[in-house]
Amino acid sequence: MSRETAPTTVLVIDDEPTNIEVLANLLQPDHRVLFTTDPGKALAMAEQKDPDLILMDVIMPGMDGYEVCRRLKKHPTTRDIPVIFVTAMGEEQFETIGFEAGGVDYITKPIKPHLLRARVQTHIDLKRKNDLLKRLASIDGLTGIPNRRSLDEFLFQEWHRGVRHETRLSAMLIDVDYFKRFNDSRGHQAGDQCLRQLAEALTRSLERKTDLVARYGGEEFACVLPETPLQGAIHTAEKIQQAVAALAIPHPDSAVSGIVTLSMGVVSITPRRGVEPEELLNAADRLLYLAKQSGRNQIQSAPYPEKPDHAPTS
Repeated sequence: MSRETAPTTVLVIDDEPTNIEVLANLLQPDHRVLFTTDPGKALAMAEQKDPDLILMDVIMPGMDGYEVCRRLKKHPTTRDIPVIFVTAMGEEQFETIGFEAGGVDYITKPIKPHLLRARVQTHIDLKRKNDLLKRLASIDGLTGIPNRRSLDEFLFQEWHRGVRHETRLSAMLIDVDYFKRFNDSRGHQAGDQCLRQLAEALTRSLERKTDLVARYGGEEFACVLPETPLQGAIHTAEKIQQAVAALAIPHPDSAVSGIVTLSMGVVSITPRRGVEPEELLNAADRLLYLAKQSGRNQIQSAPYPEKPDHAPTS
């Protein structure tokens, strides 16, 4: 089921169960309603459940709604979730604080049911349109897979998740061997078709929906594999090589094979503070360089870091 046709999810954050029950009864005919009475747990819940919208009280013990909203807006995973404050605090100064904290709307009690439902639906519709525009902007036009921008955002998100949970994160950079010769001999239309076939093969080779393959630039691709140790990443790289070999795309001008082949650099790290996410790709790039210098059509792998520091031309 696509994100556009899946049931919409609303997260209600309120320390009063009676208020949650009222909102749930109003919204459940049209939306899936999740809730928590603990503002301290709301951040993790929003990250894990990825709701389409959050309805939140302002006055809560431990952390008020304004602070919860500020923290949601600082986190890359939750910053785009619209937040509507639902509160008895109707003075203009409190509304101003709510909007400055990052809220998109401010509804005062007593609740008018039809107005609440209409405003909830309006903000969900706006979010879905914005999500669609972002997805279109993050897709590579030639291959139909995520582009470099999408890769960078995904890596940033998974890096910080790895820092929090101390889980392994792996990445690989993939280069098509002698692709310039392929383009020169067979033409750019054939080269474009080759890249589309490779993108499809790479996507099929990933074993989990949580993994990402993206076009890195030119004839290079990249994969980011969350919660994956080095051996698991090597296994995926081997599957990719097998899938590309099975395509058997003719490449008479290759110096390593009569068909299209790949060189790959694979690296793994437990993300930690003090190391930037792009360093993982830099390390994979150094291993890719080693693979190309060592004869191409191979996988070079290592735990982070690796040291070679020059990049070859294709």
